[in-house]
Amino acid sequence: MKKRYAMGGYAVGATAARTGDEMSGPALLLAGVAITGSVSTASSLLAGIMISAAIGGPVFGVLLDRATRPGRLLAWALGVYAAGLAAILASLGRLPVVVTILIAVCVGLLGPALSGGWTSQLPRVATGEQLPRANALDAMTFNLASLVGPALAGIVAGVWGASAGVVVSAALICSALPSALTLPAIPKANSRPSPSVASALAAGIRAIVRSRELARATTTSVISCAGQGMLIACIPLLGESLGVAGYGAILLSVTAASALVANAILARHPRLLSPDTIIWCSTIVLAVALVLLATGRPALLITAMVLAGIGEGPQLTALFAIRHREAPGHLRGQIFTTGASLKITGFALGAGIAGPVADWSPSGALLTAAGTQVLAALGFAWHSRAHPRAIVTCSPELPGAPVEPDDR
Repeated sequence: MKKRYAMGGYAVGATAARTGDEMSGPALLLAGVAITGSVSTASSLLAGIMISAAIGGPVFGVLLDRATRPGRLLAWALGVYAAGLAAILASLGRLPVVVTILIAVCVGLLGPALSGGWTSQLPRVATGEQLPRANALDAMTFNLASLVGPALAGIVAGVWGASAGVVVSAALICSALPSALTLPAIPKANSRPSPSVASALAAGIRAIVRSRELARATTTSVISCAGQGMLIACIPLLGESLGVAGYGAILLSVTAASALVANAILARHPRLLSPDTIIWCSTIVLAVALVLLATGRPALLITAMVLAGIGEGPQLTALFAIRHREAPGHLRGQIFTTGASLKITGFALGAGIAGPVADWSPSGALLTAAGTQVLAALGFAWHSRAHPRAIVTCSPELPGAPVEPDDR
């Protein structure tokens, strides 16, 4: 009963935080356009809050790994992130645009706390045989957030104004604070001497690079995420092919719903396929979906977006499962937040590349995205051949969590 309650509290907090995060991007875009009248300024805000994650994620992960009360640190990060969103909104139209973008960049440093930071704590809530199912449920919170967050941003902006969307997203993130504060602490017996931040960062990178499973899952997911960013850049144009650009949001909801259903099946049958198989198969499914979208036939759009969800949802679940399985216990937070940072950066780069290509040829941009997914699958195959499996032992901190002997 205690375990069930702990997992319930974790899921509620993760869903609230991630829904607020998914809502904040569209809300910032709407508020930026409404207050400044500039689409360029609005998109710069979104880029600013995403691009700095590559720096903030690894550093936050180091702090999370050495904290005896990681939940308390996570709560502070959530609170500061929510306050940062409020600061961005307050500065829009009142301070120079450069200052507002700088605030967004600073806020974005904590972005990975809402994704990798939460997930890195899952083995302290659900252990042993409970972990595979809990992992699938955790991935479902991302799918639910991506389904509800953007739609909620549009509804709130339509009813109460564009600025209200940013306020509500910050409030949702703050509502996750109680769940973060009740996450399990690390027993003092498991505490270890704290190396310098630079040494800890190097240890985390080594752990990813030396493990064949971690290296190929990270490489594959980052390249695949760049392809997903390319798809997002094409969404308004896909919506226009159905008659109205706004229909693109409906297409995204179809993908999110499909991903949610796919992960619900995995949660019920967590051992249906191995995570490593799902990782590379998902990129092929995404490539097929993108090729269907590139045909430009409206009749195929819904089918293609359903396929995209079948690829995206299980890929995330499999990625988390591999990290939980392979990450050393004392580096788990850093590995999760570093992975989240790399994926966010990959997504931003993909969207940035696809934008100009889509203006020239939407089909060309979608085919480029499909090629990126094929490249992700090839990256998986290359890592499988180039990196021998690391020799691991089980960590005494978390049953079944492998750890490299020379990092202990």
